[in-house]
Amino acid sequence: MTPGNRVRVVAAGDHFILPSLIREALAREVDCETAELTLGWPLEPFGPVAEVTEASDAEDELIAALAGAQVLVTQMGPVTERVLAACPALRLVVVCRGGPVNVNLDAAKRHDVRVCYAPGRNAAATAEFTVGLLLSALRRIPQAHDLLARRGSWEGATYYTYAHSGLELEDLPVGLVGYGAVGSRVARALCAFGARVLVHDPYVRGEIHGLRVPSLDELLRASRAVTLHARLTDETRGLLSARELALLPRGAVVVNAARGPLLDEDALCDALESGQVSAAALDTYATEPLPARSRLRALTDRVVLTPHLGGASRAVAEKAAAIAAAEVGRWVRGEPQAHRLT
Repeated sequence: MTPGNRVRVVAAGDHFILPSLIREALAREVDCETAELTLGWPLEPFGPVAEVTEASDAEDELIAALAGAQVLVTQMGPVTERVLAACPALRLVVVCRGGPVNVNLDAAKRHDVRVCYAPGRNAAATAEFTVGLLLSALRRIPQAHDLLARRGSWEGATYYTYAHSGLELEDLPVGLVGYGAVGSRVARALCAFGARVLVHDPYVRGEIHGLRVPSLDELLRASRAVTLHARLTDETRGLLSARELALLPRGAVVVNAARGPLLDEDALCDALESGQVSAAALDTYATEPLPARSRLRALTDRVVLTPHLGGASRAVAEKAAAIAAAEVGRWVRGEPQAHRLT
């Protein structure tokens, strides 16, 4: 595109990234004709895929909306080979997520379609949620609430005994596995609480908030609570398994709001049942939604379970729309994209 050309953009939002948020963000960046489309949500919430095949109805809806459009801004829209082939005018796809898992990148390259994404949109939200999970697990807040508010029982008052009371963050050794956009924010928050923050991340250089620990084993041996913030790769899959959990001090707490497969859930359940781990808080799982047969469901007296909500805040939706709109503005003005994959 060249400056001054009016571009047609399809804002294919959903119930989280509202089409109106995308349109309003676009209006601040570029003069364009915006068509709004609300797709059913979630289309593909359960992990990264190379090609979305289960959303044929959404594909048809997307193809119809994209007729003559040069730009698509979406969160979950299935940008498949079929969609790309049917929309020859399409030149730019911007995904309002930390990664374009709903886009067939190989097909986009073949069709000469640029693909951009919105990294960092949910770093603050996920960090705050992680701290909330940690506090909930340490102090058994959800369990006490359930006993009183849902069951009408004062039995949670037994947590006000030495044997049953939880741990506090002040002076607590908390190990962070990973120190990226989320982990670094968690570290700063925990330092404010007075926790003794330990960090293991072999890929991070420079100053950190906390004490850098050279090996994962050393971090686990020293941590009474551990939170996961690593990316999911072949190297990190199953990062915490039975061997690693056994290195923790007995009665430690485990938190995972990063990626479910970082943690061996069966090994965690064994550790919870044996008392090696006293409590855990999870927002992500190896299989999502969490299967009815999951052993975790029988351990809710010791486990806090939330349905992958760490990145769900209004600010995240607004940030994602703004990041996406900025990419559209750069493309229209002929400037380099900030977060381009193809």
